[in-house]
Amino acid sequence: MLSIENLTRTEKLRMMEVIWDDLSRDAETFSSPEWHAQALKEAERALAENQTHFVSWETAKKMLRDSPR
Repeated sequence: MLSIENLTRTEKLRMMEVIWDDLSRDAETFSSPEWHAQALKEAERALAENQTHFVSWETAKKMLRDSPR
């Protein structure tokens, strides 16, 4: 079996693309789990009630990088 540790970053990204393409091929036959629909509804409700807000992608990345692990 191929060891991921020995792959270059470019090879790893290409592998991810190939896997994503394969998974996306039958996307119509895949249904999301119920918890996902509930999470989306909750997010929409919170946004409609001004209990949350959007941040830019740059801000989100900074928040994730700065958060303790």
